[in-house]
Amino acid sequence: MAKLVKLDPINQETAIATNDNLLSGLLQHDLKVLHECGGRGMCATCHVYIKDGMESLSPMNRREQRSLEVITTCNRMSRLACQTRVLGEGVVIELPSGMYLSDMADVEDLIGRRAEQNILHPLNGQVLVEEGKLITRSMISQLEDTRSEVSQYLNQSQAV
Repeated sequence: MAKLVKLDPINQETAIATNDNLLSGLLQHDLKVLHECGGRGMCATCHVYIKDGMESLSPMNRREQRSLEVITTCNRMSRLACQTRVLGEGVVIELPSGMYLSDMADVEDLIGRRAEQNILHPLNGQVLVEEGKLITRSMISQLEDTRSEVSQYLNQSQAV
C-alpha cells in the first residue's frame, strides 16, 4: 500500500509504495535529484532533510552513515533518498537548497548567466558557485575537475 510523502518547500505530495525508497518518489515528480552512484548510497547526491516522520522511515545503514559524514551541509535530519525506505505515513522531506549538476552540458548552458541557486559539489555538498554569482568560463575547469573527482571516487568505491 502506498504512503503519502510531502515535499517541501515545493508543497507537493507523492505516493510511494511501502518499503520503496524516497528517491523513487522524487523522480516521479521530475525533480532534478541526482543519483550518481545509481542508488547505491555512495555519492550523497540524493541528500535530503527529513522535517517530520523520521520514525516512519527505515533505519540508517552503515553505508548511508559513511556517505553522509562527508557532506558539509549534513545534520541530524539528513538522509540519502536512495537508501531511505518509507514504512509509514507522515513523512515530510525538505529538498536542500542548491543544485547538483547532472551533466557538463548543463554548465556550458549556464556560462555568462548568474547562478539561480547555489551549485553544489556532488561529493561533499560544498558550494562551488554561489547563488547570484556570474558563472564564468574559468569556473568550468573547476567543475570539470570536480566531475573527474566524482568519477574516480565512484570507480574506487565500486572496486571495494
